[in-house]
Amino acid sequence: MKKVFFIILFVGAASYANAQKTEVAEAKKIWGIFELTMSVDPAKKSNAPAAASPGGTFIQKQILRLTDGLSHIDKAIVHDKTKDLPETWVYKALFHSTISAVDTLNIANSKKNQKMAEEAIAKAKSLDLKNEFKDPIAQAEGNIDVALSSRGIMAYNKKDYAIAYENFILLAEKKQTDPSWFLNAAVAANLMSNYPEAIKNFKKVISFNTPDAQSLYFQVIGITLDKLKDTTSAMTLLDEAIAKYPDDNGLIGTQTDIYIIRGDIAKSQASLAKLIAKDPNKAVYQYLMGETYYKQALLMQEERKKIDLKKVKEFDAISAKMLALIDKSLPFYQKSHELDPKFVSTLETLKQIYGFKNDTANFNDIKKKLDAIPQN
Repeated sequence: MKKVFFIILFVGAASYANAQKTEVAEAKKIWGIFELTMSVDPAKKSNAPAAASPGGTFIQKQILRLTDGLSHIDKAIVHDKTKDLPETWVYKALFHSTISAVDTLNIANSKKNQKMAEEAIAKAKSLDLKNEFKDPIAQAEGNIDVALSSRGIMAYNKKDYAIAYENFILLAEKKQTDPSWFLNAAVAANLMSNYPEAIKNFKKVISFNTPDAQSLYFQVIGITLDKLKDTTSAMTLLDEAIAKYPDDNGLIGTQTDIYIIRGDIAKSQASLAKLIAKDPNKAVYQYLMGETYYKQALLMQEERKKIDLKKVKEFDAISAKMLALIDKSLPFYQKSHELDPKFVSTLETLKQIYGFKNDTANFNDIKKKLDAIPQN
């Protein structure tokens, strides 16, 4: 009788172990059905049926099916016979990561499932010594990327830029070779007025030498100047940018403006003199050299406005200095016009100068040329 009892006990234990393996098999079955009938390709979300829209019905059905699959996996995880099977943790990772990706209605639940998926992925990798489950593990990791992307885009569309940045920067750090997420993080940081983070991420994108790297220099320099009021850092960025893009007139012009504002006229003129020596037939270089004189005159004009009109000598002294600077600028503008007769910036400045000097003939000539240029 005693022998029979032990036989029955052994059979019972084996049946229980098999039952746990059945839980894994059931979870696999549910996952297979889900992939066939309920999954939505994240790349095709814009073409998803109406039921997947913010009514939530389709999403809730997805979550219910995935939660059902998890209920079987959770039973397998607590049993000694199946808790150390890599397959058990792979499916736990797949279920949790997919819930995280699809639950766009409950951000807290999405984040909770993401954390559980990450833990399951780590466990699955540690158990998968033969690398048999490489593809489903990669799929789970991809689901987490989709979750971060979806949460970030949703937050951005709601103008919750802090949450958008939180998700975009996590994706950027995961995908170190993909500049797009650093760019998204930079844009979100800029919109939430976190300018140091915006600059850091824009510069990261620039480091990839993407097609828009040149224009992003203007973005970073603009933030550095306008928001941080840091001309020293801006000049460092400009030196770097001009070294990469020596023919970018906008960069050179911005550098010239900063030199003038800072009173570093000699540095500006020395820099432009080198450019002119290298390419004397480039109209914009001649124009910018003229600017180094003319903008000084404009700054003096602002000072002159503050002078009491009764102080005639002081007023006349500044006027004389202004005129001397304008006269120095004029040959460079004229040379620029000679090299490029349709360079609008030169024409507009010449029009101002001839108007200031009451030179009616030249004023009318330049105005006529300006009017003949088609307006965009």
